[in-house]
Order: sequence, then C-alpha cells, then structure tokens
Amino acid sequence: MKHEEWVRTELEKWSKFFGFHYTPKEEIELRLQKVREEMGRERVEALLVVQKMDCFYLSGTTQDSVLFVPLEGEPLLMVRRELERARVDSPLQNIVGFKSVREVRALIRKHSGGLPETMGLEFDVLPTREYYRYLEIFPETRLLDSSSVMGHARQIKTPFEIEMMRQAGEIGRKIYEEARGFLEEGMTEIEFGGMLDTAGKKYGHEGLARVRSMNYEAYTWHVLSGPSGGIVSQSDSPMGGLGLSPAFPVGGSLKPIRANEPILVDFLCTYHGYMVDMTRMFSIGKMDKKFIAAYDATRQIHDAVLEDTRPGANCDELFRKSVQVAHELGYEDSYLGPPGLQTTFVAHGIGLELGEFPYLAKGHDYPLEAGMVFALEPKVVFPGEGSVGIENTVVVTEDGYEILTPLDEEIYQV
Repeated sequence: MKHEEWVRTELEKWSKFFGFHYTPKEEIELRLQKVREEMGRERVEALLVVQKMDCFYLSGTTQDSVLFVPLEGEPLLMVRRELERARVDSPLQNIVGFKSVREVRALIRKHSGGLPETMGLEFDVLPTREYYRYLEIFPETRLLDSSSVMGHARQIKTPFEIEMMRQAGEIGRKIYEEARGFLEEGMTEIEFGGMLDTAGKKYGHEGLARVRSMNYEAYTWHVLSGPSGGIVSQSDSPMGGLGLSPAFPVGGSLKPIRANEPILVDFLCTYHGYMVDMTRMFSIGKMDKKFIAAYDATRQIHDAVLEDTRPGANCDELFRKSVQVAHELGYEDSYLGPPGLQTTFVAHGIGLELGEFPYLAKGHDYPLEAGMVFALEPKVVFPGEGSVGIENTVVVTEDGYEILTPLDEEIYQV
C-alpha cells in the first residue's frame, strides 16, 4: 500500500471512530455560492484565501493551505502541509500540494488557464510582509481587500453551522451543571477555570478562542470573583479581571474564591471549530442582595433586547434599548463597565471566530437578518466590589430568535 493510501485509510478510520464532523460537499457549495454573490456585488474576479478560518469555511480543512476561488469555475486548494489530511478533510475536487508560496502563481495559471485581473485578499488580517510578497508574485493582478466579502458571507450562518453551535451549547450546559460539584471556597479563580475547561474536554470542547484581531489573546473562560470582577483590563469588555501577570493581565487569577461573593463565569465553548459564549453567576452561600438585584436587572435587560430580536430589527436601536432599560432600573452608571470605561456594545457576533457580525452596538446602523448569530451579554460592574451578568448565544430565526445556550439562568449556588 502506498503511503498516501495508508494515510487516507488510517485517517478515515480513526476520525470516524472518534466523531469527526467533516463539512459536507453540499455545505461547501452553499458557502461558495454565498461568497460568490458577495464577489459579484464588489466586482472581485477571484479570491486568494489565506486566513485559516476563512479557508476552513470554504474548504473544510485547516491544514496549511491557500485557496483560490474564481468568480466562475472550480476552486483550487493548494496545500503545503499536510496534503493527504486535507484531501480527507475537504470535499473539494481540485487539491494539490506545493512547497513554496512562489508556486501559487503557476498553479493558478495552470488551473484557470490564466491569471485574474483583480484578486481579493483578507487585508484585515494579512501581515504587511505577506501583502508585499503577493504584490511581487502577482505584478499584473490588482490586489483588493476581500475582508467585507468574507465578513458578509460568514455573518449568515447555515443550518449546518447552527447545529454545530447548538451542540457546543449543550456541552456548555453540562459544564455549568458539573461545576456545582467541584466549586469550593479557597480554590483560586484560575484553578476553578482550569477545572471547567477539563470538564468540557471529555465532551469535545476544543479549548480554543479564535479572534479576528491582532494582539488579542484569551482563555476560553473567565472566572472573576468578588473584587476582581470590578477590574478593567486591555480587552474591550465591561470587566477584565486581574489575570496572572502583566504579561497576561486578563481573566482568572490566583485570588482565592470566598463565600458569599459574586462569582462570574464566562465560558466560550468550542465544538468542531464553532463557538458559543455564555455567562452565568455562581456563589458559595448566598450573595449580597446588591448583587442579586443587579443580576436580576441584567436578566431583565437581556429579555428586553430579545423581545425585539427578529429580522429587520436595527442593531443600534437594540443597543440603545438595553441602555435605556439599564437607566430605568437604576444601573446607568455601572452598566457595561465602570464610569468612564463602559463599552458601547451589548452583543457581538460569533461563529468560527469572535468579532464576526452583527454587533448590537452604538453606530451599527443595520438590520438583523435570519441566520445571524450573536452573544448577548448585559453586565453590571461595581469597582472594588464585583460584577454580575448573563450571556447567551442567540440565532435570529425567520420570525424571532432561538437561544443556542439554553442553560439554567438562576444563580448556581453551592
């Protein structure tokens, strides 16, 4: 048996045994159709997809690859490593190997019979050095920014994607339920967070937080207890936590968890690449009435936003409604962060990455559409005391919404 045949046989056997979900051919064709519609609107003749999650979205593999997508004709997946794994992962027909990026030009010419006059690249994440390299490789081709092409296509999730996120939500539910059994006074925030992560691993939680951004790093969870919940850090979020050092000043710390203080648990569960975001409150014994009342307020804000969540609802108006409800409930100064450091969004898009559209945010003046998915997270922060909040991942349906993280919303008291 040739090496390539052996690799394929072994991969297919083991991946099926351990539950890999390969992206079906019909799903990839649907996604290509969506991307090509956007290419047509923006008059882009071809795409050269180099960012990992964009490539996965359109090919079904995250092997080291470059994907050429013409407006018309078959795409070409060029794989540096590992070719045989990519051929198992991807339903695309045209998959070839290469050793150097300088071969890409010749491979495209051979595949298409020529080179495109215009070609899109993801300028939002493409390093400058790579951009200049592609300018050198394609001197006759005008390189355009295809960030909006991919962004607009990916913001509407397919039924397959929604099902992956629904399964991620089910893993999240199990994690939160099990957490009641191992949360103890005296354990540190970082220890509790690690135990949450471990609990998720046995159900297939991948433990990756992919963010379409430069210089943003995060665990897939935050555990913020008592005063640490009132600490703001470098991330654009209502609270950041203390972290473990100035090198990673965000999230759980070595602070021991105490009885009767608010314990905010924000968990990002990843299943077969797809993420859902959820936040619930824990306490050892009963929290102070101040925090219980504030948590109830965040639930009211959450529900008020969902009352108007449907296709056609304006994202900016939904954000403003959340601010208005917070004001009416008496939390205007502490809603979405401490005074002077409040964020201007109450929900962010989510899917293969954080930072997808839509945002329910100030200035995001566009309508929701069926298939959009966002994480809705109203939170209240009391500097020096703690924070409370709730978060659910929500998909917009034809006539409303579905919560993809259907967890118990009561305080998880132990």
